[in-house]
Amino acid sequence: QVQLVESGGGLVQAGGSLRLSCAASGRSFSSYVMGWFRQAPGTEREFVASISWSVFSTRYADSVKGRFTVSRDNAKNMMYLQMNSLKSEDTAVYYCAADPNGGTWARAWEYWGEGSKGTVSS
Repeated sequence: QVQLVESGGGLVQAGGSLRLSCAASGRSFSSYVMGWFRQAPGTEREFVASISWSVFSTRYADSVKGRFTVSRDNAKNMMYLQMNSLKSEDTAVYYCAADPNGGTWARAWEYWGEGSKGTVSS
């Protein structure tokens, strides 16, 4: 059974940092793209960042470039999202996802976690 479990969300002041983790289990993700999406109340789920599991290729939404960093540890089946210089508009539920192809369209991704909430107070 495939499982993606996020952790590390919480409350932080604007300008602060949060680090999200995603633990993957149930299958090998060596050929999968892993990604982060987020969804604020009343909005569509949006792409944040992704990383190829095997070649370390990364991709970011324009809104987070230079502030967020996605990384992974293949040996531990873990993926991370380091979020710095946080803004109130970064407040959302953050989801971990996995897919053979990746991309920025949320509906195309195959596996999802339950989400972890990050709140940035101004």
